[in-house]
Amino acid sequence: MIIEAAGTMPRCYALVPCAGVGARSGAAGPKQYEAVAGRPMVAHTLAALAQVQRLVATLVVLSPGDALFDAAMPGFAGERAWIECCGGATRAETVANGLGALRERGAQPHDWVLVHDAARCLIRPEWVDRLIDECIDDEVGGLLALPVADTLKAAGRDTRVAATIDRSGKWAAQTPQMFRLGLLAPALAHAGPGVTDESSAVEALGHEPRLVRGEWENFKLTWPGDFQLAERLLATKDTSR
Repeated sequence: MIIEAAGTMPRCYALVPCAGVGARSGAAGPKQYEAVAGRPMVAHTLAALAQVQRLVATLVVLSPGDALFDAAMPGFAGERAWIECCGGATRAETVANGLGALRERGAQPHDWVLVHDAARCLIRPEWVDRLIDECIDDEVGGLLALPVADTLKAAGRDTRVAATIDRSGKWAAQTPQMFRLGLLAPALAHAGPGVTDESSAVEALGHEPRLVRGEWENFKLTWPGDFQLAERLLATKDTSR
């Protein structure tokens, strides 16, 4: 358990790992810079996070050789917009390095860090606020997620069905995932570079993160068809305002 310093309230920071190459998306370069509805994908993500007033700042973690972010996000600047070029070879390394950068900027062990995928560019401020509301007083933290609705199949040889898996009680993890810095940093160090999300690292220490219901639109753009769907959803969102 993280002990809060006397007289201090925990703050909330967003951390966006933005050092990936997007190999599965079919894009010519890192997918976070691919245009979606006329703007780089990451621009939609950061615009939504900027509207969450309880976030002290959003830290974007880039790869050391990133030469694209400045052109994609020329307006990303100010007291609540931070950049560090300390990304690692894996997501876990990038997040861990980002936590170190937050500490250098004054974040404390009892402060909350909301790690969000740059590729979940349809995130809405109210969904982030829902997560904060559910987790701000929780001992562990939690994540946005959705109960699995589809029938699940396990693949065997030659891409044939080997088994049908019981879907009851199963949830699909989303982001943001919200944990205290003083818990998440050692959890990632313990789990190693291969862990694929922050909750898994925290679970490996014996904790049980809270599942906070997300929305199906908060999907991660991974495959070429995902970009087309995101375009349609963003167009609908813009015309409904």
